[in-house]
Amino acid sequence: MLISTLQRSSKHCGPAASRLSRGSIPSTIASRSLFLNATRLKDESVKPGRDGRVLRMIMFGKPGAGKGTLSSRLVRKYDIMSLSTGDILRQNILERTDVGVMAEELVKRGELVSDDIMLKILTNKLDSLHNQPWILDGFPRTLGQGKMLNEHLKNKSTPLTSIINLDVPDEVILSRISDRYVHLPSGRVYNMSYNKPKVPGFDDITGEPLTKRPDDNPETFALRLNKFYEATSPLLEYYASKHSASTKLVTLKGSTSDEIWPQLDAVIRQMFPSLPERTEPKKRHSLADAILSGEERQKRTDPTLPVL
Repeated sequence: MLISTLQRSSKHCGPAASRLSRGSIPSTIASRSLFLNATRLKDESVKPGRDGRVLRMIMFGKPGAGKGTLSSRLVRKYDIMSLSTGDILRQNILERTDVGVMAEELVKRGELVSDDIMLKILTNKLDSLHNQPWILDGFPRTLGQGKMLNEHLKNKSTPLTSIINLDVPDEVILSRISDRYVHLPSGRVYNMSYNKPKVPGFDDITGEPLTKRPDDNPETFALRLNKFYEATSPLLEYYASKHSASTKLVTLKGSTSDEIWPQLDAVIRQMFPSLPERTEPKKRHSLADAILSGEERQKRTDPTLPVL
């Protein structure tokens, strides 16, 4: 049970963990039950795919489950574009596109960018990729976003082909969140327990300082977990109901990225046997890497540019 899990983990996470609100736990357990039921729906073992299928992937997982680490490994091994909605939004703001200007005004006022604007920004990028393989990070996060994205991709005859759900035990994530650090401009995540930066405290690519997220602590874990289950369970149920020969929902279980990686790699090789591997290292594997230098140049001339 989550209560005993949190109590056990609190011994390793300091006094803060013992102060978790018991009032939030029952709703978390109920949400987790819905989530587990959703993952059982039409979640099948993977069969070898047809040669020539294009990888269009969404990866789900709890906060700290290793989505960023596993996506990075896929991008390093295969010729795949990793797309972050945050990166795409920043790029549109920098390039002063119509939707970028609209989004910038909202951000400056402290308002959330609407689903319609985010979908427009995202689909403009996806449509330009044609048959290039991609992994989508940070979208969709709600059932409404999932339906909108699915409808657009269906209309463009470029449907999702792979939906990966990372199932990492709650107690494992709780024990590791206190060791997590992030490079905010790119979203790269490090963990001092299993994914350490080359130089402690600094990003491997840019050399810039790493930051600890203020919500990476035991007090907020139960609330974040509850929100994850509430948002993701309906999404997984939706994608399970839309399951077809061209779209596979696969759940991978493990405690670390090293445990899950062989499973994920096998899924990719079975479903997309024609997906080319990278023949030589590339410095830029994502939009984050591609636009960092552009952001720095823009900041020199426009210090009011919002940090997202």
